[in-house]
Amino acid sequence: MSLDFLPRASAEPAEPTAEPAAPPKLHAVATPAQAEAAAIRLAPRLFAQAGETDVVGSFPTKEFEWLHAVGLLTAALPAMVGGAGLNTSAATLPLLRTLQHVGRGNLAVGRVYEGHINALLLIQQLGSATQVARYAADARAGRLFGVWNTEIPADGVHLELLPTGRYRLRGAKTFASGAGHLARPLITGALPNGQGWQMFVLPADRQPPLLDRSFWRPLGMRATASFRADLTGLEIGPEDLVGAPNDYYRQPAFSGGAIRFAAVQLGGAEAVFEETRNFLRGLGRTDDPYQRQRLGEMAIALESGHQWVRGAAAHAARPGASAPTEAEATVAYANMMRTAIEKICLDMLQLAERSVGARGLLQPLAFERLHRDLTHYLRQPAPDGAVADAGRFVLEGHNFIN
Repeated sequence: MSLDFLPRASAEPAEPTAEPAAPPKLHAVATPAQAEAAAIRLAPRLFAQAGETDVVGSFPTKEFEWLHAVGLLTAALPAMVGGAGLNTSAATLPLLRTLQHVGRGNLAVGRVYEGHINALLLIQQLGSATQVARYAADARAGRLFGVWNTEIPADGVHLELLPTGRYRLRGAKTFASGAGHLARPLITGALPNGQGWQMFVLPADRQPPLLDRSFWRPLGMRATASFRADLTGLEIGPEDLVGAPNDYYRQPAFSGGAIRFAAVQLGGAEAVFEETRNFLRGLGRTDDPYQRQRLGEMAIALESGHQWVRGAAAHAARPGASAPTEAEATVAYANMMRTAIEKICLDMLQLAERSVGARGLLQPLAFERLHRDLTHYLRQPAPDGAVADAGRFVLEGHNFIN
């Protein structure tokens, strides 16, 4: 599955100390409930393996082979093309829960998997029938998708029209998660003459971008391979363009999709809760009244997160949620949900720190990795703007009704 054709940086990821046992044989998923059940079963194995890939520059290749084997790489496709139907608004709750369980197993896997889901959903919403069929076949074959949008303005991606009708690319993306391993990244670039932003799928297995691994020296989420990807000199055809100019920023899909990465983050908070509880049980500290109080507060926070997931799913599934007149409500609710989940995660980390103390923050305990990964993953763009937008919405007299 790896597409890492380019030389690695001098610091090579450490080899696993032992080969993990093969995952239990699971059946491919065909319904939203089966997708969620597959994620629940796979989460403990992802968690057990997570420490092996917690190295800068590494990538959870084996874990994505497991996701492919149980049908989760195609879960966001319709059943008629081999998916589990997580692409419909009615299936938003099992989709969010599937993402949450993958995040509970490994936040780095959850981050890349959420991007894979995001790309497939965008292709289905905005692509042609031919593109949907083509990329569904790629997903069934185990090829990974993702979305690369972040860039430095002076160094961003541009599409230059050639006389042949094809496009030559110029510029780079930063935080290109899965770089070197995604076969089909969905990328945004500026069209010539100010025509807008255009999405396109890069066939990265045939035209790999030049990767700058030195860009990625993170606190956490080390195994996401979020390098700088330089696309200069690569070419795409008109068949690789997805949707019309500026479609990527259409609402409510652009901001409303925040509920998906928030669900992955909540899965990380759930893992923090479980590790804290296991740590205290191992030390025999379950009778300490202050530890009980902290665990009680963590349980309340986690249940609050579960309720936000349910609320976001119900809001997204309501009739007319995607209509232009309802887009503002969908975006505002998503902004509230992502903000609430961020606070829940931060509170969980602080309570867990006080519970496990300095001893619990030492490697190789899983809590140390979880703390770094979740702290880093919570730094999503425009957090203040998300809260302000929700405030604007309610100040204008609107209400949220599920």
